[in-house]
Amino acid sequence: MNQLYPLKFSPLFKDKVWGGQKIRTKMELDFSPLPNCGEAWVISGVPGNQTRISNGFLKDNELNELIEVYMDELVGEEVFAKFGNQFPILIKFIDSNDYLSIQVHPDDALAVKRKLSNGKSEMWYILDAEPGAQLISGFNRPMDADTYLRYLKENRLPEIMHFEKVEAGDLFFMPAGRIHALGPGILLAEIQQSSDTTYRLYDWDRKDTKGNPRKLHTEEALEAIDFTYHPSVRSSYRKVKNKSVTLISCPHFTANILQFDQPIEMDYSYFESFILYTCISGEAIITEGKERYPIHKGETMLLPAICQKMLLIPDSECTILSTYIS
Repeated sequence: MNQLYPLKFSPLFKDKVWGGQKIRTKMELDFSPLPNCGEAWVISGVPGNQTRISNGFLKDNELNELIEVYMDELVGEEVFAKFGNQFPILIKFIDSNDYLSIQVHPDDALAVKRKLSNGKSEMWYILDAEPGAQLISGFNRPMDADTYLRYLKENRLPEIMHFEKVEAGDLFFMPAGRIHALGPGILLAEIQQSSDTTYRLYDWDRKDTKGNPRKLHTEEALEAIDFTYHPSVRSSYRKVKNKSVTLISCPHFTANILQFDQPIEMDYSYFESFILYTCISGEAIITEGKERYPIHKGETMLLPAICQKMLLIPDSECTILSTYIS
């Protein structure tokens, strides 16, 4: 069997009614022939939406096919024991040119109950935001199911939502169960559990491309919603140049940020997981031994679990989000 190596992927592009052009103009990813793009899935093992390898002798193989062959050498012994042939992380770039539906995702327990693959907790790192851009995260007051249902029935759900203004560099953790939505003018990187289950609660009286209202999931969502009131929804971190800094660490994933302008040595010999590098600005060369692997803005690279020591060499300055299972 040939040796594994750092793997790059061809994104999957999603045409959404609320999508725009920033995935092309800001992240340098060509989504033609789509007229606009709401989401670029840069690494995915979701059945029916698997990304394919774009470099090396494994080119054109789907991600989960590789896990079947390489197993723990690719994802790590503990990760393989827990998730089997299903890759556990989904990473997207999202461009909201209009409001997304107000929605919620199930947690793992509800997913098991409903025979779904996983729950869906996610992290949002804001890459670009137009002046005044805002998102929705949770409720703006203490809440209960009866009050929520009354506002929903009266088509007044936005009145009890918490709106938060955002800027580039802001960070939000959206655990499963928290109602949320993106507003217009936001480009972000989303790191999440591998799931495509979304319960839509409110869609701004919007019609689809055929002139019909999009389906709502009022009943399915009710058991999924966490009614806990959170007065503060923004996550804090301190960016330190040339040092990897943890953004979010939860049972489902750990995400770090590395902004660097000089070579950085990374030692993953103590990890029991793959590493994902998502480049959000600049470009760099990833070296493993004598091999060199370029990565530039918009690309995601999977470092197999057997890849232990890497040297990252930036071209001027580069920023990478790194993700793994801890």
